[in-house]
Amino acid sequence: MSTAEADISNKVSEIKRETFDTWFDEQFEKKMAERDAAHIPSLSIIATKGTLDMAYPPFILASTAAALGWNVNIFFTFYGLELLKKDLSLGVSPLGNPAMPMKMPFGPEWFKGIEWNIPNAVSSNIPGFENFATNMMKQTVESKGVASIDELRELSLEAGVTLSACQMTVDLFGFKPEDFIPEVSEWVGAASFLPVAQKSDVTLFI
Repeated sequence: MSTAEADISNKVSEIKRETFDTWFDEQFEKKMAERDAAHIPSLSIIATKGTLDMAYPPFILASTAAALGWNVNIFFTFYGLELLKKDLSLGVSPLGNPAMPMKMPFGPEWFKGIEWNIPNAVSSNIPGFENFATNMMKQTVESKGVASIDELRELSLEAGVTLSACQMTVDLFGFKPEDFIPEVSEWVGAASFLPVAQKSDVTLFI
């Protein structure tokens, strides 16, 4: 083969490679786009708190994600199990919570805008202060038109959120199945929940 023929052959091979590379890139991008379009996002939440203020994040995030079409699972462990109780007797404790200013849900606007930063030394020594703080929080939620925890939990269930209870914690605290709402999907341990969390697009610890 002459030099000219070799050059032509090399040029043809180069054009073929470039054509193949372009075709491959286009097909790859197309397949990736199809996979992304068919993928259903998933969210796993580990709920560990049983107070009124800490009950809102898991249910707000879960109900919102489920409404967007995500697959959602909440794993309730330790004090988070309180959020699965039939009777939601949730309270608020300002003690040790410096990020929680007290605002009054009643009175003129200027009065409601004041942040009453109550020192721990005061709040811990006033009988009934936690009940007062809880009532203030509930009144604030109601006056602002925010859904209650019961309503958010119901919305989450209606949207298909899976509610999983930590069996180890249930045994630890001596709870009984009848203490909880019947909609609890499963009673599992960490070994059962971790594979679910591993495959989730988003995993949150609350």
